[in-house]
Amino acid sequence: MNLLSKYWRLTASLAFGLCVFLFWWLAYPVMTAYQEQFQLFMLDGGYIGQLLSVPDGVARCVGEYLVQLYINHALGALVLAVVFMLLQWLTWCLMKAVGAQRAEAHYALSFLPAVVLWLMLGDESVLLTFVVALLAAMTAMWLFEIVRQKSFAYLIIYIVGSIPLLYWMAGPVVLMLAGYMALRLLQVSRSWLTGAVAGVLTVAYAMVCVVVSSWLVPYPLERLFEGIDYYRFAEVWCWPMAVLMAVGALLPVVVRYLPAVSARRARWMVGIGEAAVLLVTLLLLRPAFYDARKYEVMEYDYMVRCNDWDGIIAKAEKKTPDLPMSVCATNLALGMKGQLGERAFDFFQNGTQGLLPPFERNFSTILLTGEAYWHLGLVNTAQRFAFEAMEAIPNYNKSCRAVKRLAETNLVNGQYEVARKYLLMLEKTLAYRKWAQRTMAMLGNEKAIDAHPVYGRQRQLRLTDDFLFSEQELDKMMGQLVMKNPKNGQALQYLLLCPLLERDINKFMNYMTYVDGLHLNYRPRSCQEAIVFAFAQRNQQPPRGYVDALVMSSFGEFARAYSAGGASAAGLGRFKHTTWYYLMGGQ
Repeated sequence: MNLLSKYWRLTASLAFGLCVFLFWWLAYPVMTAYQEQFQLFMLDGGYIGQLLSVPDGVARCVGEYLVQLYINHALGALVLAVVFMLLQWLTWCLMKAVGAQRAEAHYALSFLPAVVLWLMLGDESVLLTFVVALLAAMTAMWLFEIVRQKSFAYLIIYIVGSIPLLYWMAGPVVLMLAGYMALRLLQVSRSWLTGAVAGVLTVAYAMVCVVVSSWLVPYPLERLFEGIDYYRFAEVWCWPMAVLMAVGALLPVVVRYLPAVSARRARWMVGIGEAAVLLVTLLLLRPAFYDARKYEVMEYDYMVRCNDWDGIIAKAEKKTPDLPMSVCATNLALGMKGQLGERAFDFFQNGTQGLLPPFERNFSTILLTGEAYWHLGLVNTAQRFAFEAMEAIPNYNKSCRAVKRLAETNLVNGQYEVARKYLLMLEKTLAYRKWAQRTMAMLGNEKAIDAHPVYGRQRQLRLTDDFLFSEQELDKMMGQLVMKNPKNGQALQYLLLCPLLERDINKFMNYMTYVDGLHLNYRPRSCQEAIVFAFAQRNQQPPRGYVDALVMSSFGEFARAYSAGGASAAGLGRFKHTTWYYLMGGQ
C-alpha cells in the first residue's frame, strides 16, 4: 500500500497505457490493419530521402516505420499505448514546469490531450505522422522550459533555432510550439508589453518559416499550414487536430491559474473528480467518433483479406449485414465455403451489387470487390482493381496490400518481370520481405506455380482471352468462367444466384438447364425453391425427384399464406429466408 501511495502517478499512467493497449488490440484491431495496408514503407535510401525532403518528413518517416508494425495487432496496440503514455507524460512535465505546486492536485488533467487523441483516432484518415509531430512539438515545449531557466541569451538562440528545425522535422505543429512560447513569454516577462511583443514576433517567425518553405517545396501554402501528411485527404481540414494542438499548448499555461490545493484529502477529491469527468466524456463521445457502420465494413474487409470465411459467416449470423460491401463479403464467404446456394437468403440481399458491387474510384471499397474477382478467377479484373485502388489513395501512398496483389496477379499471368518489380518493392519492407523472397524464387518456375495451392488454382480458373464486360451483365461473366472450368464452384454459385437476385426467374431456369447438362448434380435449396416457383407460374409440377419433398410441402404452405393475404399476409414472416419471399418483393 505504501508503494502504491508513493508511485500512484506511475501506476495511473501504466493503467491508462494498459487500457489503450487492450482497446486497440481487442476492441479495434481492424483500425491498425486498415492503417498498415495503405502505405508501403521501404527501407531504401531513395524512399527515405524523398520523405525527408519536405516539411514533416522526419515525423512521417517515424510514423510510417511504426505503422508497418501494425501488421501484428498486439505490436501495433503496444506502439499506440506507448505513444499515448508519452503524450500524457510530456503533458505532465509541462504542467509541473509551469504550475509547480499547483499542478500536484491536477494530475488527472495531464490525461486530457491523450483523451482527445483517443477520440480523434476514431477517424481512420488521421495518420500517425501527426501524432509523432505532436510529440515532437511537446518535447520542444518541454525543452523550452529547461532552456528558459538558463539565461536570456540561450532562450533567444533556442527560439531562433528550434522553430525552423521543428517545422522541417514535424510540420505545422511548429505553430503550436510558437503559440506556447508566446503565452509563456507573456507570463514570465517583467513587462506585459515586452512579453506581448516577444510573443507576436515568435508566432510571426514561425509563420514566416512556413511561408518561405512554399518556395522550396511543390505544395500549396494552404497544404503546408495544414500538414502534408497529417491527414489522408489533402483537401479536408481535420478540426480535431487543431483542437488537440490548442489543448496541448493551453493546458500547461492554464494550470498556473488553477487554485492551489494543499490538503491531501482535497487533492484526492479534486483528482478523482477530474478523472471521472474525463472518463465520462470519453465514454459519451466515443460513439460519435467511432462510427459503428464504418468499422463494420472495415472489419469485413479485413476478414476477407485474411480469408477468414468462418469468421465472416459467424459475424453475419449475429447481425445481418445490410451495406453493399458487407453483403459482398458475406456472399463471398458463403461461396468459398460452398454454402451460398443453401444460405444466400438467410441474409439480407440487395441485388447483384451484393455479389460484386459496381466499380467506384474509392481506394478502400474496391479492394474488397477486387478480392471477390480474385477468388472467382477473374485475375485481370482483380489486377485492375488493385491498381486503381492504389492510385486512388488520396495522399499518393503506395499500398502494401495492393502491391502484393499486383505481384500475385502478374505471377499467375506469367508476367514475371512485372511481378519481379513489385516483389523487389516488397523485399525492402520489414513485414513482407520473407514472403517476397519466397515468391521471387517461383518466378519462371511453372511447376512450382502450378503446384501452389492458390496460384495453381488461379491458373486453372482464370480466363485467358481478353474481353470487355458490363457490370450490368455479371451473369454472363460467371457463365464464361463456368464454361472455362465447370469445377469453378464459386462462379457456379454466383451464376445461378445472379438471376434470382434480379428476380428474373426465366433467366434462372435457362441457366439451371445448362448446369443440369453439365451433370454437376448441383441443386441447392435456393435453386430448388426457385424451380418450384418457376413451375408453379406455369401451373405445373417439377419432375418427380427433381425437388425435395420438404421444399414442395413448404412451398404449398407459402402459396396458401400468400393467397390468403397477399404480400402483407402475416403468415409470410416465417418464409422470410426463402427464395420465394425474395422473388415476391421481400427484403
